[in-house]
Amino acid sequence: MQHSPRLPLASSIKSGLTRALRLTVMFLAVLAITVQPVAAQSILRDAETEALFSDMVAPLVAVSELDAKDVEVILINSDQINAFVAGGQRMFFYSGTLAAADSAVEIQGVMAHELGHITGGHIIRFDEGAGAATGITILSLILGAAAIAAGAGDAGMGILAAGQQAAMGKFLAFSRVQERSADSAGARYLSAAGITGRGSIDFFKKLQNYEFRLGIPQEDSYARTHPLSGERVTLLRDVYQADPAWDKPPDAEIERRFQRVKAKLLGFTADPVTTLRKYPESDQSVPARYARAYAWHKSAYPDRALYEVSNLLEESPDDPYFLELQGQILLESGNPDGALESLRKAVALTNNQPLIASLFGHALIATEDQQYHDEATQVLKAAVVKDNRNPFAWYQLGVVYSQQGDIARAQLATAESALLQRNYGGAIRSSQIAMAGIDPNTPDWIRAQDISFIAKAEFERANKRR
Repeated sequence: MQHSPRLPLASSIKSGLTRALRLTVMFLAVLAITVQPVAAQSILRDAETEALFSDMVAPLVAVSELDAKDVEVILINSDQINAFVAGGQRMFFYSGTLAAADSAVEIQGVMAHELGHITGGHIIRFDEGAGAATGITILSLILGAAAIAAGAGDAGMGILAAGQQAAMGKFLAFSRVQERSADSAGARYLSAAGITGRGSIDFFKKLQNYEFRLGIPQEDSYARTHPLSGERVTLLRDVYQADPAWDKPPDAEIERRFQRVKAKLLGFTADPVTTLRKYPESDQSVPARYARAYAWHKSAYPDRALYEVSNLLEESPDDPYFLELQGQILLESGNPDGALESLRKAVALTNNQPLIASLFGHALIATEDQQYHDEATQVLKAAVVKDNRNPFAWYQLGVVYSQQGDIARAQLATAESALLQRNYGGAIRSSQIAMAGIDPNTPDWIRAQDISFIAKAEFERANKRR
């Protein structure tokens, strides 16, 4: 029996289209990873760090077209050197970026650049570049498939390959234009804020050194989403050196605070051996003692950790962040009663800063003393009013409600915590239990209903993506 002459052609078309679709999927995957998956990242929250970020970015926001209360800087736990904007007016910094920077003005240079992305509407306009690129991809897919169907298999595959290359080239060019635009805007903001551009240049030079180490070709940036760091230094150096702020000294107080935060971040995230190597006992500076306190606590040596913190408090008895750490060490080493004084004072000194207040609320609950229930409820309710995106505070509020016998509101608080952690099944269950125990149409009942609706919608959306 002879095969139909059409079968090999059909097989060729199928093979060609399969490869074409695979190429298209690969290209779309490249587009997808350019938008950072924020939800999958581990976000670090720290009262002192967030206060520093707010003060560092404030002068830059003040000279932009944005409102300071709408701009947020968020820290992600990753040793990568990266920063990006997403979700409106939010900047995301990897902790590795702070570790790589030697000064606060280097980070302010990055902040100015990311602010340029926000004011330029680059996240919103991302679809323009992606849309144009995928348009080329789809067109090449259609033309290539037609050529294959006509029997010109090699020509068809050539069209597909050329289409993929053109699409990627167009998208990368679009991205590089946005990066240059953000560089230019960042330079304007630094100048207007009176902040030297030396930090920006220094940080780009660091990035250039990393490019050299990784063996990234330095001839051109055609195949990159960003211009080469050397190109950026060349373009920006003259701009910055001509600016009156070039020789202006950095803000000494911001720099002092930055070195503290950088040290505590290393102590919190790094292996203790690494921290103690960088900050040996011979270094008695405040950042070094701060970092060692975290390293010793992380190593389960509370006495050594408390020794470092006690020395810091001798010099600065009203430093709320030293008090916060002292309370945290005592609490997490099994002495919640001993932690109360430090944490209560830290809360008062920071005007009920919600992250510190939630830790204080946890300590009050951990004493297992009923006399503290009312105080814990008050502290934790105030914390979630100021910052309702803290799942730890919501969870602790649920615990104290449960201990007081208010199971419905304990479940409502648990639902809030679950929703923030994207535990949609848990949020649905807890919100429905809460609704069953709360009077209908009251504010708490309506909130439980809202959580249930949101969680169900997100649960369905997540299942569709699988």
